[in-house]
Amino acid sequence: MAIAALEIETLIRAVFPDAQITITDLAGDGNHWAAEVVDESFRGKNRVQQQRAVYAALKDQMEGSSAPLHALALTTKAPE
Repeated sequence: MAIAALEIETLIRAVFPDAQITITDLAGDGNHWAAEVVDESFRGKNRVQQQRAVYAALKDQMEGSSAPLHALALTTKAPE
């Protein structure tokens, strides 16, 4: 079962309500996604800390071999 871009954004926005979020379907198949998340809460955190926070928001959708979200390229940063 594939996951929709809006669902990915909704899950991220639940944890980062003020973030600028861009979701891109990399392969056009609804299975391979890229997300860019820009949020003030990332300021002063390294990239690993930022990405762990976003992946934690998506954890339930990424766990297990039958998880609906299994390929996500993630870019995170604080606003410029």
